Amino acid sequence: MRQKQRGITFLGLIVVGAVLVFGAIVGMQVFPTYTEFLAIDKAAKKSASGSTVAEVRTIFDKAAQIDYITSISGKDLEVGKQGDKVVVSFSYQREIHLGGPAYLVMKYQGSSR
Repeated sequence: MRQKQRGITFLGLIVVGAVLVFGAIVGMQVFPTYTEFLAIDKAAKKSASGSTVAEVRTIFDKAAQIDYITSISGKDLEVGKQGDKVVVSFSYQREIHLGGPAYLVMKYQGSSR
């Protein structure tokens, strides 16, 4: 008796490979935006040590130069007070072109709280 073969067909292998390649390409484009977000979050928390709005923005801009932050600058920060603590908030978005008219929009936001 012949045993029935199991496995994936060649066409199925091509489809699975294409999905994996597409996912890897998108992942390679998303990863740098996420690492930049982590650097921005770290710089925002560091800049909350300032006592005036100008000082907070200056501290952030210096940290941005060190960490190669290009998405936002000190003037884009929202600086406020909560009790006696300085709170620095930010929000921005990045667009990743997928192809044709399709874009992946990444919205990032955070604060020093």
